[in-house]
Amino acid sequence: MPRFILLEHTGAPDDPAGRHFDLLLEAGASCVTWRLAEIPAPGGPAVTAVEIAPHRLAWLDHVAGEVSGGRGFAQRIDGGTYEPAIEPSAEGTPRERIHVRLVGDTSTRSLLLDPEKGASHQIWG
Repeated sequence: MPRFILLEHTGAPDDPAGRHFDLLLEAGASCVTWRLAEIPAPGGPAVTAVEIAPHRLAWLDHVAGEVSGGRGFAQRIDGGTYEPAIEPSAEGTPRERIHVRLVGDTSTRSLLLDPEKGASHQIWG
């Protein structure tokens, strides 16, 4: 099964809030990645997510440490496997709704990533 990781990222120079979360889903040779302002709560309101550049698979094994290039600090919040697998989209092609069930070390939750417009998505826990 493909893997996922949820990271807390602090001190990123392009983040005016100073703290966000990165959700990475293994998809082929890289991870499809979204920046979240908050962690979606099961049954809670939608959380806005912005799809960002794919990340290397090595991030799936990350525990805690500095991000290269002075881009802050990333710490693992949860990680594990997810289903169903998603296929990478062609560059420039908008993604359709993605349903995933995350089975992590600390929680199990279902998420719906629903494109709002462009790269924005709403995520429900």
